[in-house]
Amino acid sequence: MLANKHILLIIGGGIAAFKSLDLIRRLREQGAHVTPVITQAGTAFVTPLSVSALSATKVYQDLFDLTDEAEMGHIELSRAADLIVVAPATADLMAKMAGGQADDLATTLLLATDKRVLIVPSMNVRMWTHPATQRNLKTLKQDGILIVGPDEGDMACGEYGPGRMAEVPDIIAAIDAGLSGGPLKGRHILVTSGPTHEPIDPVRYIANRSSGAQGTEIARALAGLGADVTFVTGPADVPPPQGVNVIKVETAQQMLSAVQNAAHADAAVFAAAVADWHVANAGTSKIKKDKTGLPELHFAENPDILATVSQMTQGRPDLVVGFAAETDDVVANATAKRARKGCDWIVANDVSPETGIMGGSENAVTLITAGGAEEWARMGKDAVAAKLASRIAEAIK
Repeated sequence: MLANKHILLIIGGGIAAFKSLDLIRRLREQGAHVTPVITQAGTAFVTPLSVSALSATKVYQDLFDLTDEAEMGHIELSRAADLIVVAPATADLMAKMAGGQADDLATTLLLATDKRVLIVPSMNVRMWTHPATQRNLKTLKQDGILIVGPDEGDMACGEYGPGRMAEVPDIIAAIDAGLSGGPLKGRHILVTSGPTHEPIDPVRYIANRSSGAQGTEIARALAGLGADVTFVTGPADVPPPQGVNVIKVETAQQMLSAVQNAAHADAAVFAAAVADWHVANAGTSKIKKDKTGLPELHFAENPDILATVSQMTQGRPDLVVGFAAETDDVVANATAKRARKGCDWIVANDVSPETGIMGGSENAVTLITAGGAEEWARMGKDAVAAKLASRIAEAIK
């Protein structure tokens, strides 16, 4: 897959830059052409001479080098590659990318490119977990940047934790996936997300506490693996991801119609928190508060979107994944739901108020399949999404 592929490798200023030398060697062994760019800070850890010797080509460093600009301008350089890889991607580089800065050759190339970009973060554990870095990471994901790592382990600074640069074989695998379009290339996946709003009158509605964050992360992760994603979302707190077909709805009935109108999907993930009921006698004008007493609201059941799709006799997706937000007997209730609805998998989570999961940034789920229940450790919703997307890719390959 890497034969004759052109990789533009940006080497940032971190101790893990030494791995970039091995990365160049491994890429060239597989037939890739590597064009290296080193930041000024990067030269403190690897020399341009060693990088040039391993890549067998010129090393680019200076944005305003007249010779370099005459031979290959920075705009052309940013677009001549099949993939741009930033390894190591330091906290500083990530911040500049997220903010759209272009104050040196590396950041100018990243801002000017029209090619996919893969970053390999590497930094101290406290820098990685800092809210600013996590905000930048979220922005980069929303911009469609591919990411591999970081790993958890001992660091040169003597600390232990997440922030260690991914190992070279893992980077090679991510590059291969990035160049191929990902394991889900050519696959259509439907994702529902967010709450639904069921009107009481034109200004009031019934809803739930779902933020839509988990569904959004799932859609983003699937798109990152190359899938063509149709994203049907209720009125979520978080913006939809980039690079997907977004269909915005308000009510459960609208969501069902959007799902039914979507083209055949290879897989469907129903992460939306659909309201169970709607107000059958919703007012067409604002219900006034007066002395006649409380208004009488008559409820009716909403359509069961998960069951409807799971039990389709024609055009059913090969894999149907539902979600079960529970507060009691999570695994037992979710297992029963999987059997009752007829879906293939259920992702169950405990949304009791004390967990902070509903509307929070983390999730703790149990994946329930025909083979049983698999409990996952509590992690960020983006990590849950990445793990689920990987499992989906394996299941429908």
